[in-house]
Amino acid sequence: MKKRKNLITVAIDSPAAAGAGTQAKFISEEYNLLYLDTGKIYRYIGKIKLTHKKKFNYSFLKKKIQKISLEALNDKSLISDEVANIASIVARDIKIRNIVKNFQLDCAYNPPKKYSGSVLDGRDITSVIMKDAMFKFYITANLRVRANRRYAEFKKLKKRISYRYVLKSLRKRDFLDKNRKFSPLKKTQDSILINTSKLSKKACFIKIKKIMDKKLNY
Repeated sequence: MKKRKNLITVAIDSPAAAGAGTQAKFISEEYNLLYLDTGKIYRYIGKIKLTHKKKFNYSFLKKKIQKISLEALNDKSLISDEVANIASIVARDIKIRNIVKNFQLDCAYNPPKKYSGSVLDGRDITSVIMKDAMFKFYITANLRVRANRRYAEFKKLKKRISYRYVLKSLRKRDFLDKNRKFSPLKKTQDSILINTSKLSKKACFIKIKKIMDKKLNY
């Protein structure tokens, strides 16, 4: 695959609700980068599996992914816990991961020319998709802190759900993400660890920005 030259490439891995998406958005805005939340791709696939149970197979999915747009990944229905749990399950399928991989690589290394590069976050970005990224971060936080954040998100959306259920769901997702056979969530040796448990969104971004600016000579 041909890659655009002189790109700023940022790879981020994290468990659910650690704040990686927020930081990726800040990074994309600050450095004019294309942002792709790769987890939303699997949520999108999870929704497809829910709504097209009889039609769902690899060839059907491949056609859907070929036509996917970044706008489609911003559908609010993808936030549901049911979709998230199915997303964790389909993400364990190596054939599905290979179908998604080409789309991810294209976003990472061939973003539209109006962008100076790309920032992708997910579960296997630093270890599989963007091994040679200019910047690699592993963003994490305490499980209960993450559960509180996700619970607050659901409350804003006026969803009837208990904190205990959210905590249990995140614990299950962590297990699935870290223990799947293919592309498990893990911190690579060359990734910079950012723990957001006691950091505000702004403080976290300032920390990341200092690291990036130093290397970019800003």
